Amino acid sequence: MNCVIVYWSRYGNGKKVVDYLAGRMEKKKGKIQIFKTDEVDPTNLPEADVYVFSTPTEAFGVQRAMKKFMKNLEGLDQKKYGIVNTHGMKKSVLPKMEKILSKKNMVMVAGVDFEVGAGVKTGDGLKDGWQAEIDAFAKKL
Repeated sequence: MNCVIVYWSRYGNGKKVVDYLAGRMEKKKGKIQIFKTDEVDPTNLPEADVYVFSTPTEAFGVQRAMKKFMKNLEGLDQKKYGIVNTHGMKKSVLPKMEKILSKKNMVMVAGVDFEVGAGVKTGDGLKDGWQAEIDAFAKKL
């Protein structure tokens, strides 16, 4: 299974999640490509079986660069996607991400949400058990 992962991470918690996810997906004998939002053109993403978008919640919404990236996506009609959200304020933006991507006629297959705690600003804010949640997420992809 080919998978393209696009993420944005301020402190490294989201990056840790997508790196772990990529490792899980590679075990499925897939080709995995990971891009930060400024490393790939949303109008010309590589072909994949599934796309994953990962972002933190910022200012009670989808992080600005990721929101702009998702709104500019082109050519992904009926493509499958998964979404990942990290946040420290008990405010998941998965529904907002889903709304943006559904307007692109994409098909959601999985979503996972992580509330981060102490250590958020050092990239060590993920709570115990996060790997199991990513394992379950990866199975749905």
